[in-house]
Amino acid sequence: MTTQQHPSLADISSPVLEGYESSSNSADAFRTRREAFRKLHERGCFIIPNPWDVGSARYLQHLGFPALATTSAGFAFSRGLPDTEGAISLERCLAHIAELAAAVDVPVNADFASAYATEPTDVADNVGRCVETGVAGLSVEDGTGEQAAPLYDLSLAVERIQAAREAIDRSGSGVLLTARAECYHVGHPDAFRESLRRLQAYARAGADVLFAPGPQKPDEIKALVEAVAPKPFNLLVVRDLDLDVADIAALGVRRISVGGALALAGWTAFMRAAQNLKAGGSFSGFADLVPYPEINQLFAADLNSRAMRQI
Repeated sequence: MTTQQHPSLADISSPVLEGYESSSNSADAFRTRREAFRKLHERGCFIIPNPWDVGSARYLQHLGFPALATTSAGFAFSRGLPDTEGAISLERCLAHIAELAAAVDVPVNADFASAYATEPTDVADNVGRCVETGVAGLSVEDGTGEQAAPLYDLSLAVERIQAAREAIDRSGSGVLLTARAECYHVGHPDAFRESLRRLQAYARAGADVLFAPGPQKPDEIKALVEAVAPKPFNLLVVRDLDLDVADIAALGVRRISVGGALALAGWTAFMRAAQNLKAGGSFSGFADLVPYPEINQLFAADLNSRAMRQI
């Protein structure tokens, strides 16, 4: 198999990194963020919200969240594209991840889909490139994107996680590896048991964090947590489960992500306001808007702060 030469992150033909280079994005800064990210997973429970662009990322940092994660759905929708690997190229995905990692001062975890590859060697190559973006963590899924066979066979799925693990270890970066079992998402007939089986296998293969998006019943969540312990479990919450953070923490969950939910919250308000404007000529969707000065002043202060750090 011929080894393909990829450009380094600095060689990617994209303006997204312009204006983000600073001492806060040095190798030492990224190393510090990776150490902090690992410590977040050692005890307690924390929320890792998912911004979809620089503005949303900086606002979430402003609120005090200790870490952020990209969202493939939120990013795709912002580009007018569906949430599929075929719609967002590897190069565009890497540029987006690099942009967010450079835009904030907190650790960023990358939603790296299925690593844009099938074979373990290609997974390793792409994971290595994702590490170069400056992320503190990244996730690799076991979904194929094929309707007839939506999940990789377990043996191949394990090899893919092992390849990702080896690529991260070779980099010496300390990036945290999350393995995702997509059983609930693809409608597996026994999603709970298949998720449990796969997550345990991925834990043995070297994943640092285990993630099965989809479970909503407390007993299933607790069982998945216990199945991979002492390794941390990530729970995805994209709707009201009648559980708050304290309830979820009591189940043993270490990390809570929200996927595309915040992006959908923004799209919901936008779509309803636009529909009211078009259908009835109503400006009711503009009621109770966040004042322009509040957002503008927040970003002005952020810009000034970043400029001072470069002096």
